[in-house]
Amino acid sequence: MKKVALVTGGSRGIGAAVARRLHADGCTVAVNYRDSEARAEALAAELGGIALRADVSDPAQVRKMVDTVLEKNCQLDILVCCAGVAWQGLTQDMGEEAYRQVMGTDLDGTFYCCQAALPQMIRQKSGRIVTVSSMWGQVGGSCEVAYSAAKAGVIGLTRALAKEVAPSGITVNCVAPGVIDTDMVKPLGAETLRVLAEETPLGRLGRLEDVAGCVSFLCSPAADFLTGQVIAPNGGLVI
Repeated sequence: MKKVALVTGGSRGIGAAVARRLHADGCTVAVNYRDSEARAEALAAELGGIALRADVSDPAQVRKMVDTVLEKNCQLDILVCCAGVAWQGLTQDMGEEAYRQVMGTDLDGTFYCCQAALPQMIRQKSGRIVTVSSMWGQVGGSCEVAYSAAKAGVIGLTRALAKEVAPSGITVNCVAPGVIDTDMVKPLGAETLRVLAEETPLGRLGRLEDVAGCVSFLCSPAADFLTGQVIAPNGGLVI
């Protein structure tokens, strides 16, 4: 029987790469999006799945999204929480709305999605949850204080939840990417990205496939005995 996966933030970037990889692994994939409807619908059509609009910072929308997945598939085996936003700038310049968007999407959204998916996984006595943090969640990033705090929270959530749900046969692990070549890092500018690539021991920025491969492993039978862990595809930038 095919596994059913829900990928939040799945319309582009890391989320889209993860959705494609899980589909290649044989999963039925539901693609969540907030704003990029055309991209999400095109990807869902490509993968033979469904696109679901939901703002993950709104628990009611998240519950409706998970209910829709279950109505159409009667199971939910994999949840990958890729939805995220970033904000760069001095801490004293960050407004309340921007702060709430970062925390609401990156941390609260991860919590709400896990919370909504767990009842079905507990009934099934099986499930894989993969959260997405960042190397800044591990070590902190200057001028990305709120983002670093949210992503550090995701790591704490992952470790605690892994202990809580392990008796139900559910694993919870985290991927903490380094600098990945996506739209999210483009505002840093070409020169900054060149320097970051040079500072990375492996000598390049990460590719989408580098992260998707880690997620695929964590959702595979090879990771059956792995839970509460942080896998960091960062090219050696943070060790």
